[in-house]
Amino acid sequence: MTLKIGEAAAKSGLPVKTIRYYDDIGLLTPTVERSQSGYRLFMPEVVDRLAFIKRAQSLGLSLVEVKEILAVHDRGLLPCEKVKEQIQDKVAQISEQIEQLNTLRTELQTVLSQWQEQPAAELLETTICPNLEVGMPNRNAEVLN
Repeated sequence: MTLKIGEAAAKSGLPVKTIRYYDDIGLLTPTVERSQSGYRLFMPEVVDRLAFIKRAQSLGLSLVEVKEILAVHDRGLLPCEKVKEQIQDKVAQISEQIEQLNTLRTELQTVLSQWQEQPAAELLETTICPNLEVGMPNRNAEVLN
């Protein structure tokens, strides 16, 4: 028994528009066919496939990555090794982002620790915000050279 798109949406908890998009980019290919009048008809397995897509995205995998995983599955192979590789890549990316954010936090804390409520008068004439520009290279020196 096939499902209409509204039924697939109700069972998966995803909007009809999202399911159409997934179909349009080829994520649902083996689970969808067209009726004589052109309507999408979904096999019941589409619900599990949509749940997988949703879970993979919640773990930070892109739709391109999900499509790669599904392609392995659609060839009759277990894609767990591919999933593991992609998750390991995500962990590495997140670790790098955490390092960058820690560096940014340290820089922001340094700016705040040197904050002056009443900066020197000569700084007010030559800078936009003296507190923010502390530690910046002197651009005027670069222009003069």
